[in-house]
Amino acid sequence: MILLQQLKIPVSGYSSEVLEHKVTKLLRLKPQEIRSISIQRRSVDARRGKEPSYVFSLLVETDKSKKEESLLIKRVGKDTVSIYEGHTYAIGKINKKPSLSPVVIGAGPAGLFCTYALALAGLSPVLLERGKPVEERRVDVETFWKTKVLDPSSNVQFGEGGAGAFSDGKLNTLVKDKSGRNRFVLESFARFGADGDILYDYKPHIGTDVLFHVLQNMRNELLSLGAQIHFSSQVTDFIIADDRLVGLEIDHERIISCEKAVLCIGHSARDTFFKLHEKKIPMTGKEFAVGFRVEHPQTLIDHVQFGQWDHILHPAPYKLATKLENGRGVYSFCMCPGGYVVNASSEEGRLCVNGMSYQNRDSQNANSAIVVSVGREEFDLSDPLSAIAYQRGLEEKAFALGKGSIPQQLLGDFKSKRISSSYGRFSSVYKGSAVFADLNGIFDETFRTSFLEGMELFHHKLPGFSDEEAILSGVESRTSSPVRILRSDHMESNIRGIYPCGEGAGYAGGITSAAMDGLKVAEEIINTYTG
Repeated sequence: MILLQQLKIPVSGYSSEVLEHKVTKLLRLKPQEIRSISIQRRSVDARRGKEPSYVFSLLVETDKSKKEESLLIKRVGKDTVSIYEGHTYAIGKINKKPSLSPVVIGAGPAGLFCTYALALAGLSPVLLERGKPVEERRVDVETFWKTKVLDPSSNVQFGEGGAGAFSDGKLNTLVKDKSGRNRFVLESFARFGADGDILYDYKPHIGTDVLFHVLQNMRNELLSLGAQIHFSSQVTDFIIADDRLVGLEIDHERIISCEKAVLCIGHSARDTFFKLHEKKIPMTGKEFAVGFRVEHPQTLIDHVQFGQWDHILHPAPYKLATKLENGRGVYSFCMCPGGYVVNASSEEGRLCVNGMSYQNRDSQNANSAIVVSVGREEFDLSDPLSAIAYQRGLEEKAFALGKGSIPQQLLGDFKSKRISSSYGRFSSVYKGSAVFADLNGIFDETFRTSFLEGMELFHHKLPGFSDEEAILSGVESRTSSPVRILRSDHMESNIRGIYPCGEGAGYAGGITSAAMDGLKVAEEIINTYTG
C-alpha cells in the first residue's frame, strides 16, 4: 500500500477521473495496475489571490508486491510518496466475565464510545443517562425554545448524545493519535449513518439533524451487543467503602452494586461535581474561557476566505486566536458556518448560549464563540466549586438581562454601552427567543477590553470581522469543564473503581476527543479482565 500526500487539484477542475489520472501519472503506473484509491484526508488550500485547491492524502493499492512498491517509490523520488505503515485499532476480548458489569455514567460521546468498546469486549456494560432518548429529548428542547419552560434533566446539555447533540456535530480534533482511535470513531459514526465524507474532510461535521439518527442507530447497536441502557436515571450518590466504590445511588431512590464506574458526566453536571467534592474525590478548578456568540453574514465570511471563488466553496469556516499583552488568550470556539445561536440553558434562572448547524449549514449567518481566557484572577483554582460559582454568576446575569431570552447587542452598541434598538444590515438567526440588552452588564472591564482588542485584531485577519453591526449574544460560558477530576496513568481516581473520563472530567475538548478518551478508559477496564 502506498501513501501519497500533498496531491493538489484545483477545486474547479476536480473529479474522480482527474484524481485517478494524477495518481497514475505521478506513480508512473498504468490504470490497470491500480486496484483502489481511497481518500484519507482532504483539505483546502484557499490562500488569498489563488484559486482554491483540494489537497489530498491518499492510500493507493497496487498489484505490486511491497518490494516492488518500494522500488517504485524510489523511482518517483518524492518525499510525499511512501509505504503506508498503518495502525488498525482493535478492542480486546475478556477472558472471564465479572459478576458485576461496569457502569458508564453519561451518554455523551465519551460515555457512548466507552460503552461501545466495553460491549464489543463482551462486558455487557450498563449505561446510565439522567436525560432522555434523543427523540424525546428533541421534543423537550424544541418546547423549551418555544415556551422557555425548562426541563432540568432533558435539555441542550443533558440527554442522549450529550451537549454535542445540539451543536454543529464537529469531529475535528487536535489530539495526536497513533493508535487509530480517531479513525475508529469516525468510521463508527459513518457506519451509524453519518455522511462518509467525515472520514477524510479536514473539518468533518455531522450536523444536528443527522446526528439524531446516528445516535439512534448507535443505541440499537449497543443493545444488540448486550449493553443495558437506562434513561432518566441520574446517579445521585457514590457508595464508597475503604477507598473503593461499592455502589451507586440512582435518583435518590435505589442503590445498585458496582465496582467499576466511568464518569462521563459532561461539563454541565454541576450537581454531580458537588457530590464528588462532598465525597472527597480529588478534583481541582481549571482555566477555561468565556465570551459571546458573534454572528456575521455567511456571505461575508465566504468572500473574505475564498474571494472570487466563494461560489465554489461555501460555507466557509474560520479559526482565530491571539495572545494579548495582558496575558489573556482570545480565540474563536465552536465556529458554526451557516448556523444558529441556541439557548443552551440547563438550570433554572441561568442562561447560556451555544452554536448549532444542520448538515447543510444553510442558514444566512456564520457564528462562533469569541471567548477570553479566565482563571486564577476570577476564581480559586484550588477550589473547583469556585470555578462553578463564577460560571453560574455570569449565567444569572445573562438570564436577568434577557428575562430568560437570549440577550443580544450589536458590536457598535456594545462599544458605546447602549442597548441596541434594531438589527443592522442582517438579522440574527437563533433557536429560542432573543431581546436587546446591554451585555456590558455581564463581564468586568478586563474582559471588555480584552474582547474588543481581540475583535480588532481578528478584523485584520478577516476584514469586516469587527463590523459594528456584528451581533453579540450572551453568554458563552461552557466552552469546557470548569473542573478536572484527577486520575492516574491507569485512568482511575484514588477512589478505586471510579474512572474520570471525557470533557466533563477535564480530559477532552469536543466530540471526537471525548469519544477517544472514552475508548482509552474502556481499554484500561478491559485489560483488567484479560490477564
